[in-house]
Amino acid sequence: MDYLRKEHEMPLATEEWGWKYHHIGIPVKDPIPGERYIPHLRFYVKGFDTSPFGIEFMRFEDDCPLDELIKTVPHIAFVVPDLNKAIKGLELIGEPNFPMDGIKVAMIKHNGAPIELMEFQQ
Repeated sequence: MDYLRKEHEMPLATEEWGWKYHHIGIPVKDPIPGERYIPHLRFYVKGFDTSPFGIEFMRFEDDCPLDELIKTVPHIAFVVPDLNKAIKGLELIGEPNFPMDGIKVAMIKHNGAPIELMEFQQ
């Protein structure tokens, strides 16, 4: 997927594909007061609900099943209208999953960086 854009242009993902920015996930090592636990994926999250910019801190247990790239490199997340369509032809990191009721996500890798794609189930 090679394409060049000018500094003032928005990315194709938002301008042409219809993806919408949701959050940036930042891995951390130390506990944060008030973090919420996601038991089936064995990690904690904090900050999304209080950040006007969608910043979410993520702390992973040692036995968290997620890929090391997700646990060590910040990611950006987009809401997509159709997750299966959005991931077609892209490099997946693991399998799509349901971190919470009504949310299906897939992690992809682009230029070595993790990107989260989210579909909210109606």
